[in-house]
Amino acid sequence: MDPRSLTPALRALRLCLHMLMAALLGLAALRAQAAGGVAAAVVTGAVYAAGALLPAVRQSQRAAAVWLTALCLAWLTLLWLTPEGLWLAFPLYFLQLHLLPARWSLPAVTLTAGAAILSYVRHGAALNPGVFIGPLLGAAVAVATVLGYQALYRESERRRRLIEELISTRAELAAAERHAGTLAERERLAREIHDTLAQGLSSIQLLLRAAERTLPEGSPAAGHIDRARQTAQDNLAEARRFVRALAPPDLEQGSLAGALERLCGTTGGPEGTGGPRARFSVSGTPVELPTPYEVALLRIAQSALANTVRHAAASRAEITLSFMAGSVTLDVVDDGAGFDPAAPRPVRPSAEGGFGLPAMRSRAESLGGAFTVESAPGQGTAVAVSLPLPVTAPSASASSASSASSASSASSASDAPATGSPALDSPSGASSPPLSPSAAVLPTGA
Repeated sequence: MDPRSLTPALRALRLCLHMLMAALLGLAALRAQAAGGVAAAVVTGAVYAAGALLPAVRQSQRAAAVWLTALCLAWLTLLWLTPEGLWLAFPLYFLQLHLLPARWSLPAVTLTAGAAILSYVRHGAALNPGVFIGPLLGAAVAVATVLGYQALYRESERRRRLIEELISTRAELAAAERHAGTLAERERLAREIHDTLAQGLSSIQLLLRAAERTLPEGSPAAGHIDRARQTAQDNLAEARRFVRALAPPDLEQGSLAGALERLCGTTGGPEGTGGPRARFSVSGTPVELPTPYEVALLRIAQSALANTVRHAAASRAEITLSFMAGSVTLDVVDDGAGFDPAAPRPVRPSAEGGFGLPAMRSRAESLGGAFTVESAPGQGTAVAVSLPLPVTAPSASASSASSASSASSASSASDAPATGSPALDSPSGASSPPLSPSAAVLPTGA
């Protein structure tokens, strides 16, 4: 703490000190009887006024120490000439405690009290308890007052810092909540566009294609239907671009595999750094996934890996993205402490605003997938999610005269061949086999 900080309380104390010093100097000058007493009082007052007015004394600790030394010498001269100078010892205590470091202020106060006591002897006063009580009691009151003020100042500074940290933390939390809300809303809009608008446009394409096949050759309506089908196809492509643009920033830089690899690269580190070593691998032939699939798999991987870092005390973690016939599977395995999946756990939001395993399960099931957790105390944890891949549309030559009703039925499971991208997300029935604890959990001795 800088004892010369100009707080409002300190300004008030300084004003009181100036008034006290002026009053005591005036009283000493009026009552001085010895030759030179008035002159000594005037010199002492001039030295004190110089220190109160000169900026250097307020800005430099060395200048303040020099000024205080000069003031004490002037006071000792006044004290030698007249006993009335004894009264100035009390404000001098405060100046010494205020301007000098602790290792010098207390010895200075002690010497000042001793000089005040000796002045009684110098001016012929009889030694009695009052000679000692007055200066020592004044010194004790000054020390207690200054130390009490400094303690209150330190407490005030501590509370000020705590308030600043609290304000900063609340601002960071509000920013994080806004960011999380923005990401959640983007994901919701992407799902809504994908599940409603994009799928509806895909169905319209199929229905128009079926209607086009039922028209007799040369029908004037064929051109209108073809233009309507082309418009639906263009709007479907635009809707898919919207879905891609609403993807999380992690997916904007590339594919799902790239985002998962970056996630592993930013998680944990070498042994001894407090986090697990994370490794990512891809199995099978990668295929392009709809944006909601990529978002769900990325969020599940982030949540599972965050649980590993916070709770598992693991040394290693592996993320595997597997592409199989009709399904895509994500496995997150660690060699940490593990837990009993059947044990009841309190349902409370995590730091990221989710609900841990229930949130992961909900993401998987919302896309028609399966979510499993296998773990045991001391045996690590394996989290697996399997999502069915959307089926592709049949070729145009497979059926030359399908009716509108049959096209409507087909629209629930396929997209128009001209689009070349996934359509409705219907389960394909294929799923990866469940992980077994012995095969899924990393061996601790590896």
